[in-house]
Amino acid sequence: MRQLLRRMEPNSFEDVSAVLALYRPGPMSENMHNDYADRKNGRKPVDFFHEDAREVLDDTFGLMIYQESVMRVAQQFAGYSLAQADNLRKACGKKQRDLMVAERQKFEEGCETTGYGIALGKQLFDIIEKFADYAFNKSHTFGYGLITYQTAYLKAHFPVEYFSALLTSVKHNLDKAAVYLADCRASGIKVLPPDINRSVSDFAPLRREDVPDDVDLPVGSPGAILFGMSAVRNVGEGLVSQLVEERDENGPYTTFYEFAERVPEPVLHKRTLESLINGGAFDRLEHPRLGLVSVHESIIESTLSRRRERDQGVLSLFGDWNGDDSAEIGRVERIEIPDVEYPKAERLKAEKEMLGLYVSDHPLFGVESALRRRAEHAIVDLSDMEDGSHVKVGGIITASAKKFTKKGDQMAVFILEDLDASVEVTVFPRTLAALQQSIVDDRIVAVKARLDRRDEGRLGLIAMEIESLTGLESGGSRPVRLRFPGGMPDRYVLERLKAIIEEHQGDTPVEIEVAKGQVLRLGEGFQVDPSRAVGELRVAFGHEAVAP
Repeated sequence: MRQLLRRMEPNSFEDVSAVLALYRPGPMSENMHNDYADRKNGRKPVDFFHEDAREVLDDTFGLMIYQESVMRVAQQFAGYSLAQADNLRKACGKKQRDLMVAERQKFEEGCETTGYGIALGKQLFDIIEKFADYAFNKSHTFGYGLITYQTAYLKAHFPVEYFSALLTSVKHNLDKAAVYLADCRASGIKVLPPDINRSVSDFAPLRREDVPDDVDLPVGSPGAILFGMSAVRNVGEGLVSQLVEERDENGPYTTFYEFAERVPEPVLHKRTLESLINGGAFDRLEHPRLGLVSVHESIIESTLSRRRERDQGVLSLFGDWNGDDSAEIGRVERIEIPDVEYPKAERLKAEKEMLGLYVSDHPLFGVESALRRRAEHAIVDLSDMEDGSHVKVGGIITASAKKFTKKGDQMAVFILEDLDASVEVTVFPRTLAALQQSIVDDRIVAVKARLDRRDEGRLGLIAMEIESLTGLESGGSRPVRLRFPGGMPDRYVLERLKAIIEEHQGDTPVEIEVAKGQVLRLGEGFQVDPSRAVGELRVAFGHEAVAP
């Protein structure tokens, strides 16, 4: 679609409508989309089958791209009434041979009667018969075109607000949101995890000036988006409204303990709070997720017990002493939150389970270059490739599922996602046996596959091979470290090192220890495959120079 728009250079609403009619399998199979673009921009002459056709096809450069175009030609050249022209359209769409034979005879005779002749009638009906079942309804494309233009305008001029609304529209089915999230990144817009003190029920736009200072936005970014709390798994809109109402009335929450003291009791539901914690809603209160998950139930039980006693008029000794029961009890009985955090992979897995998306981080951040070396194509580039092309793409597996064919044979489907796009991958029964060990959610893989353009041009992949990139899943392999305690190696040693690295490139970083406590890490372009490089490094520089 982008490629067609670049060729067409639309500058009127009619062009927007035409794009929506042309970008369909029928017109594209006959190259009508390119013909329209070329004729519009003077790369090809506008060709009319008859000068009188200019009157009815001038706005589409001589091409019958709409059903209405077919009807107008039938009226002009064969003398059809509007009702007869509509019957012709229906007959073409149904592809019933007996109806088409009758319509052909009627059309050719009509052209003879109007003075255009049977020969032109035959020529025109051949075209109509071929294209009418592909032609789209112009009145529909104008309706779709209006929505297309409105959303394009909003995306161009109000991108943060637009993407917030778009993500909110799929907040109860966030599997669909991965492509929108990738589009946000491409637009320089960060989607931030839910924040107990700033988020509301829906996804909320933050203009650049309102984004917290510690959020690193790309240069030129228009802003960021706060994740909507009601989009978090197990968190309902009713609970969010109670939480936000308390926050609006009495100010932001400063700690989890204060949060537990203040919010209405229904908000303190175990599953709700665990979902908010793992989704990152309490990160800005500086509570580690794993530590808070491990003790939040105990904190809530203790707090609710005190709150109920207080509601019944039971005051503690400390509460009577200071007149501030909650503050003193919190000080005396407060359960400490352990300062422990999940490993990155576990934290992101739990976050995605709660949010449906990787938001605070992504398993592929930091391994992009290594993944590019394993893959031959980016997922976003597949749309420009021919059906049946053999490709190799890389990414992370999500939403894997086992299915059965009509014969009862087991097959598998999964979504392969990189940082910019995603694609559905199908593994048929004949290859599943060899590949099923690699089909695991959250695993980083490289997939060799055949490109499959499905109904209405939707892209998919048919898997042939799946390579599990286990070194990347753990955030990369442990670096290969070379020790040169006498200081920086001389030029000869560096040139020899460079030659070995270039010969055995891989995904593992290389470090040079030039003094105790002083380590230099080489850039991404100088990473190695340790299984092949370590032996040669030891031969070149000695066993003692290569750290185990």
